[in-house]
Amino acid sequence: MKKSALFRPKVENNPDNMLFRFSLAQALYDEGASDASIPHLERCASSRDDWMLPRILLGKALLANNETARAKHRLQEALQLAIEQRHDEPAAELRALLADL
Repeated sequence: MKKSALFRPKVENNPDNMLFRFSLAQALYDEGASDASIPHLERCASSRDDWMLPRILLGKALLANNETARAKHRLQEALQLAIEQRHDEPAAELRALLADL
């Protein structure tokens, strides 16, 4: 069973639970359905100004869908949060991703 199948009913029953929604988006991305993960990740990112992880994954999903300009914007947001929150490893990963754009 795909992991997304576990989280889809949870999101349907609790659409405002952003942790369920992020887990669904992450599962979709991992399963190769990056396009399907984007709306969920956008909703997660807009739910909290300080939530870095959805922005990172959203940037990667947008890159996978050849939406480079949108991806760059989200990755830059995530990098700023990583710096502010002192998350060194994600910051390094984000700098590398942005350097390739």
